[in-house]
Amino acid sequence: MRLRTILLVAVLSLAAACGEATSATTAAPAGDGPATPVALWGAEGGFVTPTANVLRPPRVVLYGDGLVVADASRQLRLTDAETGGTVAAMERYLTGQPPTARPSPGAPSVADVPTTVLAVRGKDGKMREVRAEALEQVAEFYPRELMDAKKLMESLAARAGTEGTAYTAPRVRMVAEGVDSVEGKPARWPAKVPEPDGPADPVWRKDLDGEAASALARAVPAGLDHGRPIFKTASGKVFVLSWRYLLPDE
Repeated sequence: MRLRTILLVAVLSLAAACGEATSATTAAPAGDGPATPVALWGAEGGFVTPTANVLRPPRVVLYGDGLVVADASRQLRLTDAETGGTVAAMERYLTGQPPTARPSPGAPSVADVPTTVLAVRGKDGKMREVRAEALEQVAEFYPRELMDAKKLMESLAARAGTEGTAYTAPRVRMVAEGVDSVEGKPARWPAKVPEPDGPADPVWRKDLDGEAASALARAVPAGLDHGRPIFKTASGKVFVLSWRYLLPDE
């Protein structure tokens, strides 16, 4: 299968440059196929709203078949050689890094910024993840390889933005955030979209497909930059609705 070929390319590329030992986090192996992530750049935490936190996708995901998805909104297809080279480079950058990287002594304290997540599927088939708090803000206090890995994934995001196409999917993630007061009249809850059936603490989320996903996409513009689409349920509760497309492996 194509993923095994890519991982073999990565192993051969790293054989002369890297040892066998790795100290990054390992997760359960994923199955072969197009929905298998082989490299990732994401973010966690930081000063964001509950809705943005729940909806936040990885900044970039590279899949075993060469599909690149950036911010769950743009996509690009890499060749086998490009995919294998990216995996090899990411493994080279992350090999030997701890699961949670720490800046060297003397780094300034930076609050309310996301933690960078960098990941690659190693030659053993397991996803290795490295987390670095405020990596961009205090880059000079971290190993250079972490910024190299981030820049490599940033280049894929840039290519997806300029060379790629819009990313869509048949499944979406919906988030409903309760509001106590609103200006103007809330719209009627969209037909065929399920109403929250549990506490919104701080938000209520549900993954939708089929008619429900289509109905939500028609009622609410995609993305988080469209204002506050406010709807009232049949029971009189008021919510702000937001959503994004789900990734192939979600």
